[in-house]
Amino acid sequence: MASIAQTADLRGTVMSSDDGTSIENVVVKLSGTKLQAASDKNGIYNFGKVKIGDYKLIAEANGFEIYEQNITVAADRANNVAVYLKLQIKTLEVVDVNTKRGQKKDSNKVDVGVIKIDPKKEFPRLPSVGGEPDLVQYLQILPGVVSSGDQGGQLYIRGGSPVMNKMLLDGMTIYNPFHSIGLFSVFDGDIMKDIEVHSAAFNVQYGGRIGAVVDVSTRDGNKKNFSGKASAGPFVAKVIFEGPLKAYKPGEGSSSFLVSYRNSYLDQSAPKLYPYAIKEQGSLPYSFQDFFGKINIAAVGGSKLNLSTFKFSDRVSFPGSTNFAWDSYGGNLNFLMLPEGSSSIINGVIGYSSYKMQQLEPDQKARYSSIDGFNAAINFTYFFGADEFKYGIETNGFSTNFHTYNAADRLIEQVNFSTELCLFTKYKRRWKKFLLEPGIRMQYYASLGNTSFEPRFQGKYDITSYMRLKFAAGHYSQNLMSAASDRDVVNLFYGFLSSPEDLPKTFDGKPVTSRLQKSDHILIGWDMDLGRKSNLSIEAYRKQFGQLTNINRDKIYDNNEKNQDKPEQLRMDYILENGYAQGLDFKYMWENKHWYFWSVYSLTYVTRYDGIRQYFPTFDRRHNINLLLSYKYQTNTNRVLFNARWNIGSGFPFTQTQGFYEKLDLTNISSNYTNANGNLGIQYAQISGGRLPWYHRLDISIDWRHNMKKRQYVNINLGCTNVYNRPNIFYMNRVTSQRVNQLPILPSFSVAWGW
Repeated sequence: MASIAQTADLRGTVMSSDDGTSIENVVVKLSGTKLQAASDKNGIYNFGKVKIGDYKLIAEANGFEIYEQNITVAADRANNVAVYLKLQIKTLEVVDVNTKRGQKKDSNKVDVGVIKIDPKKEFPRLPSVGGEPDLVQYLQILPGVVSSGDQGGQLYIRGGSPVMNKMLLDGMTIYNPFHSIGLFSVFDGDIMKDIEVHSAAFNVQYGGRIGAVVDVSTRDGNKKNFSGKASAGPFVAKVIFEGPLKAYKPGEGSSSFLVSYRNSYLDQSAPKLYPYAIKEQGSLPYSFQDFFGKINIAAVGGSKLNLSTFKFSDRVSFPGSTNFAWDSYGGNLNFLMLPEGSSSIINGVIGYSSYKMQQLEPDQKARYSSIDGFNAAINFTYFFGADEFKYGIETNGFSTNFHTYNAADRLIEQVNFSTELCLFTKYKRRWKKFLLEPGIRMQYYASLGNTSFEPRFQGKYDITSYMRLKFAAGHYSQNLMSAASDRDVVNLFYGFLSSPEDLPKTFDGKPVTSRLQKSDHILIGWDMDLGRKSNLSIEAYRKQFGQLTNINRDKIYDNNEKNQDKPEQLRMDYILENGYAQGLDFKYMWENKHWYFWSVYSLTYVTRYDGIRQYFPTFDRRHNINLLLSYKYQTNTNRVLFNARWNIGSGFPFTQTQGFYEKLDLTNISSNYTNANGNLGIQYAQISGGRLPWYHRLDISIDWRHNMKKRQYVNINLGCTNVYNRPNIFYMNRVTSQRVNQLPILPSFSVAWGW
C-alpha cells in the first residue's frame, strides 16, 4: 500500500517530428486520470505528484496527428518524456477558440492584463501597410493601446508614455522599437515566434519600468532544410535565409541559423508612386534598414542555446530643414536548461543594446542622445505538484549622453551611468477554483542609492468552466526618462536620460526623497466563453503615478548661482509630476471556419499634475474603437484572405497658440534692444486646453498565397491604407497656421517568393 501512494514528477518537451520546433499550447493528458497540462512557449509540459505506475500519454494539437505513448512513471526521480508530433497530411479546419477555451479552464496561468500574440496566425488577419504585416500595426488593435500618428508615431499602452514600456527581444532591451515612419517596428514579422503584451499590473519577472512590457521571442531557423523568402513592395523590400548547421533528427541534437534583412525606400518610391502624398505632406523623407541574425543550438530533451545580433537604423531628411538619424545595435546569448532527473527549469540571458540618435537643425547646434546598456539574468523554476516556485536575479547597467536645447535656447545636457541589481521570487498555487500568484521584487538602484521593494499579486477565480474572474496589483519603479516631453504632440527627437540629480527639493509641499519614478497598478478582469466560437472580456485598471520626471518646458533662466532667486519652475532643467491613468476595456472575439471578427472599445482617462496645474498629456484619447474582420478561403494549394480594419478615436489634447511676440536676445549688454531685430516668440495658451477632431481610418487588403512543388510558394498582397482618404490631422504649424495631415489614401502591392 505504501508503494501505491508514492508519487513522482513527469515533464517533457513537445516538438515537431518534422523539424524539431517546440510547439506551444499542446494539450497533454494521462489516460485513466483527470490530469491535463498545456505546453508553454518552449514546448514544456509538466505534471506534479503523479502516482507511480503505467499510463498512456496522449497529446493533441490542431494541425497535428494525435500522439499516444505508453509510459512508466517511476518513483524517486523526475520522469522526462519527449513528445514528437506529426503534421496531419490533411489539416482539418478546427476552430482554435475551442482549444483556447480549454486552456483557460485547465491551464495553470492567470494571464490577467496579458495579450498573447501568435504572429504566424494573427498577423495575416491584419490589413498590411505596404504589403508587410507588422507588430506596431497589430499592437494598435489591442485594448488600451493608442498610436500618436503615422510619422514618428509612438505607442501608448493604457495611459503610459513610451519610455514607461519595456520592449524585449529574446530577453534583451530594445530602447527604441519603432521606426520614424510610424507604420513599422524594428521587428520583422517573419522572424517572430510569439509576443506577450503585459499592459498593466505585470508580475515580478519584469522590472525597471512603470507602465507595460512587450516581450518578443524570435523563432529558430529551419532545422531540416535550407529555406528563405524574398519580398518587395512600395515601402519595404526584404530577404530571409535560414537552414540547418546540424540537421535535425528525432532523438538527436541539432543547430540552425536565421538571417533577416529589410530595407525601406519610401523616400525614393513616394515621389513616383504617391506624388499627391508628397504634395500634401511636403515630403515623405523616411528610410530605414534592419538586420537580424540568430544561431540556435538544441540538445536532446529540450535544452537550448541561442546567439543573436541586430542592427537597426533610420534616416529622416526634411528638405531645407531638420535631419534625423537613429542607430541601434546589439546582441545577446540566452539559454534554457532542463536538468536530467530534475523537475526544475533554468533559463537566462546576457545581452547588450545600444541606441544613438542625432538631430541636425539649420542653427547647427548639436542635439544628440545615446544610451548603451547591458542586462544579465538567470531564473530558476521548481514544481511541487501543481504548485510552482520561481526566483531569479538580474543586473542591468546603462550609460546616457544627452545634449540639446529647449525652445528658449537653453542648453540641457546630461552624462550619466546607472546600474541596477534585482531579485525576485513568486509562488503559484492552485486552491480549488482559485489560482493565486503572489510575488515580491527588490530593485536596487546602485547609482542612486535607492532600493525599491515591489510587492505584486495576481489571481484568478474560475466561476464556472466557461467564466473567469481575474485580478492583479503591484508597485513599480524605474530610473529612466525620455528626452521628449509629454506635452509635445510631435517629437522625432526621442532620446533617453537616467533620473537627473538637479530635481526640485520639494513637490506639492512635500520634500523629495527619491529620484525614482514610481507607479502603483490595480486591475480587475472578467472573461467568458460565449459558446464554442466566441469570447467576451472586460478589464478595468488604474495606474497611479506617484512621481514622474519630465523635461521643463517653462525654463527661461540658466540654473546658475546668480539665478537662484528665480522660481524653480523657471530655471530647473527637469520638473516633477504625478498623475494617473484609468480605463475600461471591452474585447469581443468570434471565429469559425472562414470568418474572424475582433472588436475592442477602450475608455481612458489620463492626467498629469506638475505642481502648478493639472493637464491632459497629448496621448489622452478618451474613446477608441477597433474593428477587425477577416475572411479566409483555403484549399490544398491556395489560400485567400480578405482583411478589413476600421479605427475611430476621439481627438487628442493640444496646446493652443495665444499670441506672438518679438523675442530679443538680451544676453549681450552692449546691444541696443530699441533697434535690434528679434526672433518670433510664441505665447502658449493653457496646456492641453484644446482637442483635435476625431480620428477614423479604414484599411483593407487581399492576400493570395499559392503553394507550389518543392516547398515553394508565391504570395501576392493588394492593400489600401486610409481607403476613403480621411484627412486626419497630424499637427498645425504654429507660425504659418498650415495644417499637416496624417497619411492620405495609399494603395500598395507586394510580391513574395518563398522556398
